[in-house]
Amino acid sequence: MRSAHLRRVLGVGGVLVAVLLVVLMTALAEPFEPDSVGPGHDARAYWAAPLDDPYEPGSVGQESAYLYSPAFLVALSPLRALSWPLFLGLWTAGLLAALMWLARPLLFLPLLLLALPEIWGGNITILLAAAIVLGFSRPFSWAFPLLTKVTPGIGVLWFAVRREWRNLGVALAATVGIIAAVALITPGLWADWFQLLLSSTGSSTVPGSVPIPFLARLPFAVALIAFAAWRGQRWLLPIGVLLAMPVIWWGSLALLTASVALKRDEIETWFEGLAVDLAARRQRRVAARGTAASSS
Repeated sequence: MRSAHLRRVLGVGGVLVAVLLVVLMTALAEPFEPDSVGPGHDARAYWAAPLDDPYEPGSVGQESAYLYSPAFLVALSPLRALSWPLFLGLWTAGLLAALMWLARPLLFLPLLLLALPEIWGGNITILLAAAIVLGFSRPFSWAFPLLTKVTPGIGVLWFAVRREWRNLGVALAATVGIIAAVALITPGLWADWFQLLLSSTGSSTVPGSVPIPFLARLPFAVALIAFAAWRGQRWLLPIGVLLAMPVIWWGSLALLTASVALKRDEIETWFEGLAVDLAARRQRRVAARGTAASSS
C-alpha cells in the first residue's frame, strides 16, 4: 500500500517538475544568446541547420554546429518548421518523455538530476540511452546511434559476441535502408556528412570535454561491451557505449540512465524497501515518544 502511494506521489511530482521545466525552457528560448547559460544550445543546431547545406568541416565543439546525418534533419522536418521556442518546448517534452520511459515514476526525479545538463542543452543523449534499452528487443533502434553520433553504434558488438546474427543484421539493414531512403531526398548530403566525419577525426577532445582521446578509450569500450555480452550483463552495455562516445562531455553521463533502466526492477525493490524501513523507524520513534509522554 505504501509502495503504491509512493509511486503515485513521485509520479505526480515528476510530471509537475517536467511540465515546469518545459514551460521554463520555452519561456527562456528567446532571445537566444550563444554565450549565455540559457537553454537549447545543442537543440538550436537541429532547428537552425539549413537542409541544403548543414555541414561545416572541422566544426566539432563549435557553437550550434550540426554534426549528425541528413536522416536526422529529415526526420525533424515537421518540428523544424515551427518557431524556435515552440520547437524547443516540444523537443524538451520528448526528451522528458523518453526519460520517464527509462526511469518510470519511482526513479524519474533522481535520474532527472543526472540528465538535467543534457536536457537543458537539448542534446540527444537521453534518446541514445532509450535506443540502447529498446535495442535489445528492437534491434533496428541501433540505427539511431549509428546515424547521429556514429561511434556509440559500436554497441552492436553485443549481437556479434552473442552470435545473434539476425539481430545484428536487422540493426545494420535498418541503418543502410534509412541511408538509401534519405539519399533519394538529399543525395549530396551523405558525401558531405562523411567528409565532415573524416575532418573531425582528431576532435575527440575539445575544451570542456573529458580529456581522454577516443582512440585511447576505444579498446576499453570494446573490451567492456564484449565482456558484458559474454556474461549477459545488459546494464554494462551503456557504460561501454559511453566510453565509445566521440567526445565525452560531463553531461554525457546521462547515458548511464540506460544502465539504471536495465537494473530498474532491482533498484526499485531496494528503494521501496528503504522507504518502508524509514517509515517503520519513524513510526517506532513516534510510538516511543507517545509511551514516554503517557508514563510521565
